[in-house]
Amino acid sequence: MRDDGRGVIRLSGLRAKGFHGVLDFERRNGQEFVVDLAIDLKMPVTDDIAETVHYGQLAGRVVAIISGRPVNLIETLAEQIAAEVLTDRRIRSVSVTVHKPQAPIDAQFDDVSVTISRSNHD
Repeated sequence: MRDDGRGVIRLSGLRAKGFHGVLDFERRNGQEFVVDLAIDLKMPVTDDIAETVHYGQLAGRVVAIISGRPVNLIETLAEQIAAEVLTDRRIRSVSVTVHKPQAPIDAQFDDVSVTISRSNHD
């Protein structure tokens, strides 16, 4: 088996307040959203940060999307995040999970989430 130098960077539990949802009070009051990313890329062979994905900067871009323009569905939010992540052509693919732990559900629950996977090679 050939080693192609691929690896995964995971960023889990990234939190930010957003105003996403279909209900008026969700848009007015906002709530916390939590995002997990799994980024598949070719790992660098050097110790130079310029050769890899700077996950601190990536986190800032994702937070800007979460706290930015409201959308109705967390599916749409996940798509926007995936599209932003894939602007870095070094990234082969990304899995994005958006959690909405305070979703307006009239039942006891721990979390609602959606997970999508997207690729630069689709």
